[in-house]
This record gives sequence, C-alpha cells and structure tokens, in this order.
Amino acid sequence: MRTSNFALRLQPSLMEAARKLADAEGVALNQLINVAVAKMIAAHDASNYIAMRAKRANIPRALEILARAGGDNPPMPGDELPEGWKGLDAEIAASKAARAVKTAAPRRRATRSK
Repeated sequence: MRTSNFALRLQPSLMEAARKLADAEGVALNQLINVAVAKMIAAHDASNYIAMRAKRANIPRALEILARAGGDNPPMPGDELPEGWKGLDAEIAASKAARAVKTAAPRRRATRSK
C-alpha cells in the first residue's frame, strides 16, 4: 500500500484528546486519524449515494405500491409500534423543518481579519 505524508496542524487540545483516545483504543495516533478520515469519507459517500437515489425516486409509483400493500388484511396482533414511538412522526417533521431552514439560509464566506 502506498502512503503519503501530510503535515496536519491540530489545535493543542484536539491533539491531546486524539492522543488520549488513541491510547485508550490501543492504536497509534496515525491509525486513529486514518480511521476517522475513512469514516468521514464513507459517511459523505453514503449521503451522496442516498441523495442520488432520492432524485431518481418515483414518488407517485412508490405510493401506489404502498397503497396495495396488505390489501384488505388488517394488521395482525403484535404489529403495533412500541409505546415510545408514538411521538416519532412529530420529531421527524421537526427535524425536516430544521434542515429546510438551515439549507435555505444563505451561506456566508468566512473572512479573515488581519
């Protein structure tokens, strides 16, 4: 495997926390940072993949298929959602609304003062 060097500048407190975590995990600091970067890239790639698939979605067709699911059969005993899940719809709606507001806000470029 080919590797490359990169001078990484971290804040001292972040560097100390990373060293402690690497020690606790029993891995080298370099390995810890490699795994952290790999996880971030994987999460980003997964998010992009899901967004790409969502753009291709045929919502009316999906709703048509879901409307046919189960036919005239009522839910069977044991199909109920657990008690703690009843407020989940409200939480999801609030989360979507917060994301919509966040993405609608114009982004400002950070400027450095000299």
